[in-house]
Amino acid sequence: MNTPSNMLALGTKAPFFELPNPSKSNEIQSLDDLKGEKGTLVMFICNHCPFVLHAIDKLNELYEDYNERGIEFIAINANDVEKYPADSPEKMIEFQIEKNFDFPYLYDESQAVAKAYEAACTPDFFFFDEKLDLIYRGQMDDSRPGNNKDITGEDLIIAFENLLLGEPQEDIQRPSMGCNIKWK
Repeated sequence: MNTPSNMLALGTKAPFFELPNPSKSNEIQSLDDLKGEKGTLVMFICNHCPFVLHAIDKLNELYEDYNERGIEFIAINANDVEKYPADSPEKMIEFQIEKNFDFPYLYDESQAVAKAYEAACTPDFFFFDEKLDLIYRGQMDDSRPGNNKDITGEDLIIAFENLLLGEPQEDIQRPSMGCNIKWK
């Protein structure tokens, strides 16, 4: 089922979280510990969703391009792992190794963080400025699995560049689309 983003109100303060990072022996990491100097992209992903698999290599490229410029990425998996064992913390570690991404990938077992962000789908993107105010939410780009559009990361790139250049964000922000978060 294709589920769009809820499109949390722009200007919303990033809801605080402290979550375990399975790849770091379940070390608890918080938004304050991880946030970027200039901006922070919080994204809800999982291990098995075709929309995430479609986007993950481009996200990794964007991370390599923008992390050194002060933008941090934080990925969160909030899926119900009892019903969807492919999204278990053990599999999160395997997925991170297989896809070779360096940004933190945290586990929201209670789903409280996903609810605080009004996350709806995987992947769902929330981009905050240095004050942790929401300045962009929506899609990475227009590509979806099977629609034959190039995977460009364009919508996120525009949001990142606007922030870094001190320019206003686009008025029109299009919702992300993906598999619905697997609620308990």
